[in-house]
Amino acid sequence: MTDEVWFQELAEATEFAGDDLAPAHLKSKVYSSLVTSMAQSGPLLDLKDVKDGGGHLCVFEQAIAMLPIEAGVGSTNPCRICHARVLGERLRHAPIFWPGCPYSEFHNG
Repeated sequence: MTDEVWFQELAEATEFAGDDLAPAHLKSKVYSSLVTSMAQSGPLLDLKDVKDGGGHLCVFEQAIAMLPIEAGVGSTNPCRICHARVLGERLRHAPIFWPGCPYSEFHNG
């Protein structure tokens, strides 16, 4: 039995099994920490490459991906300066409704 199957069976056997165990603001904080950690180990995938690969971008990331900017700027993390991150990490039910925004998905998903 693989670890994945064992953990799945364990989760199903508990009374707390489900997708909504963690509140949205905690999911937002964890997501921010993970992306920050990835950015510290090297450049992130360029936003144009994410879009070309079928990934979802929020309205601000799409704007950056369309700009004629120098290499490397598109591989930064625009979420670090976005007000959606601030709201997402601090409010239980943040009013964020942008398609492609991970913080919006946590709060409205």
